[in-house]
This record gives sequence, structure tokens and C-alpha cells, in this order.
Amino acid sequence: MGTIDVTTDIESTMDINVMYFASLADEANCQQETVKLPQDTSLTELYEQLSQKHRFSRPQAELRVAVNDYFAKWTDQINDGDSVVFITPVAGG
Repeated sequence: MGTIDVTTDIESTMDINVMYFASLADEANCQQETVKLPQDTSLTELYEQLSQKHRFSRPQAELRVAVNDYFAKWTDQINDGDSVVFITPVAGG
């Protein structure tokens, strides 16, 4: 019978700092949180997880995303230590 290694590989997870503004901050009941994720989590998967956790009312299609203070595409990769902001539409006037 072989042994099973149950140690967690530190390299397989990443900590992402997520910031919320406007209605998302209200729904999350916080302005920022740090989330531990598997290394290959996408921005879309991150939003889906947080949307379920906080019951966000806005679908991803209505939002823009920024990573480390720069607008990003939903397909861009995120890395350990990144800061992610989900941006709701802003009404002009």
C-alpha cells in the first residue's frame, strides 16, 4: 500500500486582494478582502465565486475589471499578490 501525500503545495494557491466600490461594496458589506484561490483561477471564475458568496446583483457582462490599477480583459491571468477591482458602470451627466 502506497502513502498518500496530503501536504498542501504552497505554490498551488495565490492570495488576491479584491476591492469593491459603489453597489458592489454595499452588497459585499466591505470595501476590500483578500481571497485565497487556486493558482489557475481566472478573473471570470473569481467574480463568479464572489458573486455567489456576496449575492451580487450585477452580472459580469455589466462590469469592467482592473488588475493592479490597470483595466484588464476578463481573460487576463491573475497572479499571487495582485489587486483586482470590479468596476460598475458609471452614469454620465
